Amino acid sequence: MKDLVRQKLSLHVDIMDLLNEQIKKEAHSSSVYLAMASWCDQNGLINSAKFFYEQSQEEREHMMRIFHFINDNGGTAYSPEVSNISHDYNSLEEIFENALDQEIAITKSIHNIVLKCRKVQDLTSEYFLQWFVKEQMEEEQTFRRALELFDLMGTEGMALKFIDERIPGIREDQP
Repeated sequence: MKDLVRQKLSLHVDIMDLLNEQIKKEAHSSSVYLAMASWCDQNGLINSAKFFYEQSQEEREHMMRIFHFINDNGGTAYSPEVSNISHDYNSLEEIFENALDQEIAITKSIHNIVLKCRKVQDLTSEYFLQWFVKEQMEEEQTFRRALELFDLMGTEGMALKFIDERIPGIREDQP
């Protein structure tokens, strides 16, 4: 009976494959943010470390949201392997620049899947992905706000301490 249910896949097979690729990307992002949190912890940037630990958890939640969606709609979600995680950073500003680049890449990936959904008329998946489209706009805004702090305050000494103190509020500052 279970195999019969699986044969009635609600998702388009191409979309399921793209969503499994997205699971890998979300898992990779989670691991990258964990490495960034570790660097911040080691450099006494406690608030930034907390921010990236939370960011890592969020990415894992995104991965699990997609994972459950695939399985709940008759597909097969695959547990991702994660490798090639860098732990070497030169500054907090570099970390936020890398984080923004990563979020932009995730946004492009989500948009690509949405466009493919439209092409193959997989309306269920397109509707599901709308949450991610909105979430990615917020994620990019958060990292842009953090980078604005470096432009305003600088990157060394007390400026770095003040930036670290402001990091917990950057999500709350969004309209």
